[in-house]
Amino acid sequence: MKTYSAKPLEIERKWYIIDAEGEILGRLATRIANILRGKNKPEYTAHVDTGDFVIVLNSAKIRVTGKKETDKKYYRHSGFPGGLKVTNFKDLMEKNPITAIEKAVKGMLPHNTLGDEQFQKLKVYAGTEHPHAAQQPVVIEKEAK
Repeated sequence: MKTYSAKPLEIERKWYIIDAEGEILGRLATRIANILRGKNKPEYTAHVDTGDFVIVLNSAKIRVTGKKETDKKYYRHSGFPGGLKVTNFKDLMEKNPITAIEKAVKGMLPHNTLGDEQFQKLKVYAGTEHPHAAQQPVVIEKEAK
């Protein structure tokens, strides 16, 4: 028995739409990361980008559980002394709701060039409009609770 390894030219990519309205941030991010990596396909190969494109709509209507809305913090540093900036989840959602999903998904992808390629296949929009109708994306239904 030989081990199958996917070749980059043999991979067939699909487009999926996920509606984030009412979804929990971390659980949604894991579903998105698995699709971007290609783990939902039988031909998944860890060192090859076998994933599909994901369009996330209504990112402004995502939610978190517990007290994370005020306690979850996002850090960034300018590189200068005293340049640490801290933002909580609630302020981030008011300023740019796309960033919360992007940061959550990026943290679940490999931290190398392969992860960068996979992250570029993620398209996040705050509302319901998107410019990818020509790709004929398939709508993924919400998981039953």
